[in-house]
Amino acid sequence: MASEKNIAQKAEVVAEIKKIIADAKTFILVDYRGITVAQDLTLRNEFRKEGVSYKIYKNTLINRALKELGIEGFEKALNGTTALAASSTDPVAPARIIVKKGDEFKKLEVKCGLVENKFSNNAQIISLSKLPSREILLSQLLGLLQAPIAQFARALNLVAEQKA
Repeated sequence: MASEKNIAQKAEVVAEIKKIIADAKTFILVDYRGITVAQDLTLRNEFRKEGVSYKIYKNTLINRALKELGIEGFEKALNGTTALAASSTDPVAPARIIVKKGDEFKKLEVKCGLVENKFSNNAQIISLSKLPSREILLSQLLGLLQAPIAQFARALNLVAEQKA
């Protein structure tokens, strides 16, 4: 009876992991070994502010969820302490937070991840973390699009002033 209950609980956790991964634009496996409780709370608060899901799972359950979803290549990373950070909205947020806090804490380490359905190793995740957020990229694009219009308006204004 107890083992049937345990199997059912594990199946629920696997279903939870599958839902998180299926909904995510990005998910990253993190080695959190050595961080303090205070650092963990800081990290979780940062993730919460950015809308990133962050939870510690057993490697075997993550592996089972990935296999059931048909995602390969994560077997080597699923050893030691593992947490899963995932975002369904901002593909850069998990990487940015993990790398920033990893530099700050000197202990947090990116194992690997899946970004827009593509396997990404540690170096690729670190490169991703250096990208600006979606909002910043959109504002930069808007600035680039507005610049020629503003210059044209100033030129028209100068012509109008000279004729007057």
